[in-house]
Amino acid sequence: MSQPAQTFDQMPRYVRVRSEPGARLVEFDFAIGHPDLFVELVLPSAAFEHFCQHNRVQHMSEEMARAVDEEMIKWRFGEHGSR
Repeated sequence: MSQPAQTFDQMPRYVRVRSEPGARLVEFDFAIGHPDLFVELVLPSAAFEHFCQHNRVQHMSEEMARAVDEEMIKWRFGEHGSR
């Protein structure tokens, strides 16, 4: 028997911060459900903190970020992990 599909509200949300620590604006990737399908966003620090709390985000680990980068390279250059 298959598991019921998650509703949109149940899907995990991910962020990956791209800006330097302490920057006035936080540049980040935001994904819902799949960390490799994301949008790039920019918010002031206080708004970013509120955004993360409101969306109950998970910050991407280094391992997850590396896997997303490798997948992007594969689709851009046609080979897994090479440019």
